[in-house]
Amino acid sequence: MTAVAARRRERRRLATALAFLVPSAVPLVLFTLYPMAGALWVSLHEWNLLAPMEWVGLGNYAALVQDAQTLRAFGNTLLYLAGYLPLVYVGGLALALALNQRLPGRNLLRGVYFLPVVTSWIVVALVWRWLLNPSVGIVNTALGWLGIPGPGWWMDPSWSMASIILASAWKDLGFVMIILLAGLQAIPQEMYEAATVDGAGRWRRLVSVTLPLLSPSTFFVVVISLINGFQVFDQVYAMTGGGPAGSSTVVVQQIYDLTFRYGAAGEASALSWLLFLLVLGVTVVQIIGQRRWVVYA
Repeated sequence: MTAVAARRRERRRLATALAFLVPSAVPLVLFTLYPMAGALWVSLHEWNLLAPMEWVGLGNYAALVQDAQTLRAFGNTLLYLAGYLPLVYVGGLALALALNQRLPGRNLLRGVYFLPVVTSWIVVALVWRWLLNPSVGIVNTALGWLGIPGPGWWMDPSWSMASIILASAWKDLGFVMIILLAGLQAIPQEMYEAATVDGAGRWRRLVSVTLPLLSPSTFFVVVISLINGFQVFDQVYAMTGGGPAGSSTVVVQQIYDLTFRYGAAGEASALSWLLFLLVLGVTVVQIIGQRRWVVYA
């Protein structure tokens, strides 16, 4: 093959690749990269969405770093993650292990547990707001039957975040379950048989075989759950609106309030970029750290 023919073939391959990439690349640029660049530009200005923008440089970032409400929003978001991530992973793992057994009606149970995942967040939040109603909710009524005084849940600053964590974990259990279940079914049965021959009991097989070989699925679940957790908003907005007394205000709620309640689009854009950099940093650390604990069989 001559050099000219090789170059022509390479150009055709490049053109074919671009033809397949363009349908995805155009929406990515228009609806993701361009808005991100626009938000970065707005973050360097003071703007109330009506008057002309006024250049302030990094002033918005400096103000946010020193703002007590913003720091509290980040703290609430981290508190949410600290409660949500272990709960949704352990619960999803337990369901995956149970539904990986030969149980009667297990396909139906898998569908039932996955149903909340495809349910609107507003519907789920309103249902949980009713379930956790301190006065007439089913949860406190059941606790009353056991002689346990029910907490104030989403009406109590001490329990509002716990209410959101419970609703979030319940909705996302099915997603985690499906991912981990797929990982469990990919583990070769011969590994369990070899461990059994070596005298490993059920607990030892779980710790030494299941969890290490499930680590790629675990890694995926943790990364996705953390990214989604940092962006928590719908359930907060529907259940508590960030209250009471700011006890459940998270970063995205703060961005919403700065934009539409206080007309501070510049600060809101700066805060969105701070959140993006935080999520990016955490994700990079996870990707680097996976080399130490993720086992690719």
